[in-house]
Amino acid sequence: MVGTVEDPGGRRSERSKLADGTGSLQVCTDRVIQDLSEWRDSQMRLTVNDVVHDVDAPPEMPLLWVLRDLLGMTGTKYGCGIAQCGACTVHIDGKQQRSCVIPVSSAEGRSITTIEGLSKDGSHPVQRAWAEHDVVQCGYCQSGQIMAAAALLAETPDPDDDAIDMAMNGLICRCGTYPRIRAAVHRAAELNGRGAR
Repeated sequence: MVGTVEDPGGRRSERSKLADGTGSLQVCTDRVIQDLSEWRDSQMRLTVNDVVHDVDAPPEMPLLWVLRDLLGMTGTKYGCGIAQCGACTVHIDGKQQRSCVIPVSSAEGRSITTIEGLSKDGSHPVQRAWAEHDVVQCGYCQSGQIMAAAALLAETPDPDDDAIDMAMNGLICRCGTYPRIRAAVHRAAELNGRGAR
């Protein structure tokens, strides 16, 4: 035990305050324990790729980190953290969403689909078209690109170039594969039996 040491001004030393629990370390420790206690009380039930998962996470934690760090679904990528690049795109109730800015609590009770759930064997028309058109270069953004294209085709089975450009706007491909992406979306529409091109 550390004894109380008085300084010349009559105040107790920081070392003695820490030892008896009255110093700033104790305050910090108490706050961490409180935060962890609140976190433990934040269990949610998420449906991801048609599988129900019980997740223990803070309600404000971005869905991206729950998917990657807690559920081990690393196909969804971190790109920017501010919903500007699209690498983290997933489907929530069939609509493309940027998972890096979606609090996990807002996804509870909704259907979430990641790239892993689009198809188990890569047979989804968008995935097949991507392979046919050799879209991937570095590949980092491609899970987000594929998820956005799949959402587009679910809503617009035979999109024209303008519809593709609008739907894919905001999804950044640092390698510049945009012409191949557009061609692959048209091909995916054909593979769906809906495209006229």
